[in-house]
Amino acid sequence: MARNRDNKQREASEFEERVVFINRVAKTVKGGRRMSLVALVVVGDGKGNVGLGMGKSAEVPLAISKASLDAKKHMFHVPVTETGTIPHEVEGHFGAGRIIIKPAVEGTGVIAGGAVRPLFELAGIKNVLSKSLGTDNGLNIIKAAAEGLKELSSPEDVAARRGITVSEMFVGKKEA
Repeated sequence: MARNRDNKQREASEFEERVVFINRVAKTVKGGRRMSLVALVVVGDGKGNVGLGMGKSAEVPLAISKASLDAKKHMFHVPVTETGTIPHEVEGHFGAGRIIIKPAVEGTGVIAGGAVRPLFELAGIKNVLSKSLGTDNGLNIIKAAAEGLKELSSPEDVAARRGITVSEMFVGKKEA
């Protein structure tokens, strides 16, 4: 029993979590409306691993803890360069939400709208430009940003897929 508790404490301290928003929703039943709360939480280690999760409950702390567990289940890796930015420009889509994410030079900071800022910060991205298009719904925008970040690939991954070295990819093949 103690070992299980220690694992949970270690796991909790390993990741930082941030609540993006809490939304009150209602289900109409025979006796009226039954209120519940939906929480959206971002979890990350600041080293390229980040996750997004939703939780629903009648009480705020329960909704947040469910969302945190869901985020830890759905974590993914984001390639981050030495300068704290992304390797290339990417576009993410989810529903009507569309977001353009561009790499930025060192010292730029995180230039992003309200909902996606925690996603970038907890992923360890320090310099990035983003523009959300389409909808202003925070849930759709953050899910679009997550889809865009999942599409990123590092230069090493691309070179391995092509069967060449990273230097050949950027400079070109040497003619014999």
